[in-house]
Parts: sequence; C-alpha cells; structure tokens
Amino acid sequence: MKQDEYFMKKAIEQARLAEKIEEVPIGAVIVMNDKVVASAHNLRETEQRSIAHAELLVIDHACKETGSWRLEDATLYVTLEPCPMCAGAIMLSRIKRVVYGASDPKGGCAGTLMNLLQESRFNHQSEVVSGVLEDECSELLSTFFRNLRQRKKNK
Repeated sequence: MKQDEYFMKKAIEQARLAEKIEEVPIGAVIVMNDKVVASAHNLRETEQRSIAHAELLVIDHACKETGSWRLEDATLYVTLEPCPMCAGAIMLSRIKRVVYGASDPKGGCAGTLMNLLQESRFNHQSEVVSGVLEDECSELLSTFFRNLRQRKKNK
C-alpha cells in the first residue's frame, strides 16, 4: 500500500499541473519495474480534444517510451476512476493493474457504474485497486469545481 500511495502522489502532482492551467485536475502515471515511465494530466480544455484525458495521454507516452503497445507489466495510477473510453484503452493496452483515487459516480467504469476493467467477456482484465489517497484526490476535484462555479457566478 505504501508503494501505491507513493505513486499516487506522483499522479496528484500531475493533477496539480492540470489545475494550474485551469484543466480538470486529473493526473496519471504509468509505472513499470518500480519506475515511472510516463506521466500526464488532462489537456481536454487546452487542446479542445475530447480524447485528451490523462489516462489516454499517459498510455500513449508509455507506449512511445517502451516501444510497445503492450503494457502488460504496467501499473496505471490515476486520481479519478477511469471513464468508459479510458477503461477501453487500458484494456486494449493490456495494463496489468489500475490504481485510482476518487470514484466517479457519473462515469466510473472501474467499479462504480460498471467494471469494464474486470469484465470476463473481454480478452484482458486488470487488477483494480480503488480509494488510494481518495480524500486528497476527491478534494482536488471538489475544490476545482467549487471555484469554477464561483468564478462563473461572479461574471
């Protein structure tokens, strides 16, 4: 668990980078052999691309770094539970393990709304660990959206 917390803090650092540029503060890192091989944060607003989620960006970086689309020995750490699109990319890239912080009641597909990552009908399943540094991950998101609503209200 301590190792999961260590690497989740790295994902939280990425989320804080997103927050600084007024992106939804979601960060992700991919770890292989106890080493971060890729890190990313949301860029959806910055790039105006619906697929610029932290998980998709970090998977793309990891594939380039490792020279393979197969990330079979990887653990993905992400501050928010993956959505259906990201869960699909995780499955297709064969990520062994997914560790997330905050659950997503509106789009979570790693156990909240459904669990695509452990669906036995797919040809790959990932181990899922939820709730790692959950309070810190949740607070990042809550504070961001509270401040966003206040800014909109003050306009």
